[in-house]
Amino acid sequence: MSTTADDAPDANDMQTSVDYAEILKRIPHRYPFLLIDRGENWVKNKSMVGIKNVTFNEPFFNGHFPENPVMPGVLLIEAMGQTGAVLMSKSLDADVEGKTIFFMSVDGVKFRSPVRPGDVVRMPVEVVRHRGDIFKFRGEAYVNDKIVCEAEFAAMVVESPK
Repeated sequence: MSTTADDAPDANDMQTSVDYAEILKRIPHRYPFLLIDRGENWVKNKSMVGIKNVTFNEPFFNGHFPENPVMPGVLLIEAMGQTGAVLMSKSLDADVEGKTIFFMSVDGVKFRSPVRPGDVVRMPVEVVRHRGDIFKFRGEAYVNDKIVCEAEFAAMVVESPK
């Protein structure tokens, strides 16, 4: 990825945390499908760490699996994607009205260990490259400093139908 003067941080970029209220402003996901609680270490056009506090009352645990609750792997990928979408929206300072950020691709997914109720999932997501409204990311998910999932994925800004 090439960097330009536009990529250099300014005073507005110094806020490195993203709270729940800002997440709700930046992506359209809502309960039960909002899968990040906050963001940490946001760096414009570079990276952010998404945080998901996994609780026993998550709706997917009723069926996955009642006797052995495990967070579905596809939801870990979605949580990394939501982290990337917030990073993207904040980096572009996107007007989210009438727009949605969609996955374009997911590659190289590996699941290493199950995620269970009570776990805190930390998801460092970094920009591999971007051009305009299209970003490619590399994401990982950790519980207690142990990697549980990794993937590369791409996303783009799409106008919502009117």
